[in-house]
Amino acid sequence: MRHRCKVARLGLPADQRKALMRSLATEIIRHGQIKTTLIRAKAVRSEVDRIITLAKDGSLAARRQALGYIYDKELVSELFKAVSDRYGNRNGGYTRIVRTKRRRGDNAEMAIIELV
Repeated sequence: MRHRCKVARLGLPADQRKALMRSLATEIIRHGQIKTTLIRAKAVRSEVDRIITLAKDGSLAARRQALGYIYDKELVSELFKAVSDRYGNRNGGYTRIVRTKRRRGDNAEMAIIELV
């Protein structure tokens, strides 16, 4: 049963799941959109929103938290510079998930997750 389970386990151990979320979040911020399974897109959405909220804060502590999560230091500095122009008036909801009709080899439902 999954009563009150807040973490999407994705069929992975905790260390692999955290690494997957970090890499997906890094690539979404770098490229603006990625194509992945629907379940992974729903799981990484909250992480990307959290990083963008940290960038909107702009403090040194927020920058260090973002640097601890995202793999690329230059990407973090670019994000902190550009986020006030792009998301300054927006109160959350920085990502959009669009389902696609294509299926992977294991018949998993695919989706495109993109920054708004």
